[in-house]
Amino acid sequence: MATYNQAITRDATNDPLVPEPVAAQVIKEMPKQSAVLQLARRATMSTKTNRQPVLSVLPVAYWVGGDTGLKQTTREDWENVTLIAEELAAIVPVPEAYVDDAQVPIWDEVRPSLAEAIGQALDLAVLFGVNKPATWPTDIYSGAVAAGNTQDPGTDLGQSVAYLGREIAKDGFAVNGFASAPGFSWELVGFRNAQGNPIYIPGTDSDFAGRLYGRPLSEIENGGWDPTKASLIAGDWSKCVVGVRTDITFKVFTEGVISDDTGKVILNLMQQDAIALRVVARFGFAVANPATRLNSNAATRWPFGVLNPVPSLS
Repeated sequence: MATYNQAITRDATNDPLVPEPVAAQVIKEMPKQSAVLQLARRATMSTKTNRQPVLSVLPVAYWVGGDTGLKQTTREDWENVTLIAEELAAIVPVPEAYVDDAQVPIWDEVRPSLAEAIGQALDLAVLFGVNKPATWPTDIYSGAVAAGNTQDPGTDLGQSVAYLGREIAKDGFAVNGFASAPGFSWELVGFRNAQGNPIYIPGTDSDFAGRLYGRPLSEIENGGWDPTKASLIAGDWSKCVVGVRTDITFKVFTEGVISDDTGKVILNLMQQDAIALRVVARFGFAVANPATRLNSNAATRWPFGVLNPVPSLS
């Protein structure tokens, strides 16, 4: 029987000789860095605890009554702002067989995501107090609310931001930057000042942060923003101090055990042929709230202010 339709062809479902190629690079969103680490003043910590003096009492000058009048005394005083380094960490275990069979370098893919997770946790704790260590002081949002530095978004969002900056200025602080919810810049693109100039200018390739009233605006895109509490935080970011005791470090383990908080062993790396990547970072945090000539009452003074949620962003 003659045949004319047989040939070696590609099996469309599972060809054993010509496997489908797999891209060696996993397509993913570029990990977002911590906005707090970009905006705040960083302090290197050589020990777990670091104290920095902050002006708490300002001197006062008095007029002298006549040529022989008595001159009065005054004083200046300081108090310590304490940075206490606390640890952020995570462990990613994976079977050795999976690492061997994977067609992409597993750890090269995992490390950036772990660094992003560290940034997310740090931003949430510093900005909103989410899972904040008990040794850390008041977070930025709670301090602003307690001091009364809040502003509702009106129909003119640009004006609302300006009013917020005015409240912070009344406390004696100058706004030098903004942090915001994702997408906030798109709420601003149509607003103009009295001269018809845009109040918001998008960032460039060399300057990823846009400019709002000439100050940098960083949108928190790593999941470290709570849109139910605020759409924008404005303030003097030099007063936000983040202490770095240990920067983000990675270590691979091939032996050891992973246990839960009761001591029960969940995974034995050696016995179960697994590898684990551990990430560790140690940070401290504090807000310096120095006395100013415009407001000597620490309870109503705060170097940050909050724009309450814009409905379209919450």
